[in-house]
Amino acid sequence: MDIVVSTHQGQLLNDKVDYIVCKNENGEFAIMENHIPTVSVIGSGYLKLVLGKQNLFVAVSNGILEFKENKLTVIAQDAFIGRDKDNVKANLDKIIKQRLEANRASSVDFTEKERDLIDSIKKSGAGKL
Repeated sequence: MDIVVSTHQGQLLNDKVDYIVCKNENGEFAIMENHIPTVSVIGSGYLKLVLGKQNLFVAVSNGILEFKENKLTVIAQDAFIGRDKDNVKANLDKIIKQRLEANRASSVDFTEKERDLIDSIKKSGAGKL
């Protein structure tokens, strides 16, 4: 079956697998070829992708999984792929931390800007005819 994993940064994986195991907040479940159509939320979890004797892990944050017609699609806010479950989770945590720090650094405090605008409007005499 086919699997596609995408984030806002683009497609991370487009490959074939024998089956997957999904771990999310509700527990674990497996999806094999010809499985019934399925949709599941993955707030924080991982996928184990099995192809023969090879395993890949995809750590997922804020994602949704859809399986239909032997195609598994995962769309996530953040995801990281690797061969070791603990390492992919640790790397995903780093990515999330970096993104949050970048968001905080670019955040603007509008309260001071709003006060300056009100003062400028008062000084200009706007609204007084």
